[in-house]
Amino acid sequence: MSENAMIEESDKDGMLMALLCVLFGVFGAHRFYAGYKKPAVIQLCTFGGLGVWMIIDLLFILFGEFKDAEGRKVNPWHGM
Repeated sequence: MSENAMIEESDKDGMLMALLCVLFGVFGAHRFYAGYKKPAVIQLCTFGGLGVWMIIDLLFILFGEFKDAEGRKVNPWHGM
């Protein structure tokens, strides 16, 4: 079985997560939505790592490599 076949897809809405990241990423909104509470608070306190962390997260989300707190990949293009 390949590694990709073992990874489940998240039930989180990837487009909503990308939108949260773009609009409120410096506050960690997308991380709260994904279930990452501690990293979200750190991101909130550092303004998204001065924007760098937010941009990296946005790229991971758009390329489908961002995972939710349960380790499942979030697909922003699901249903398109």
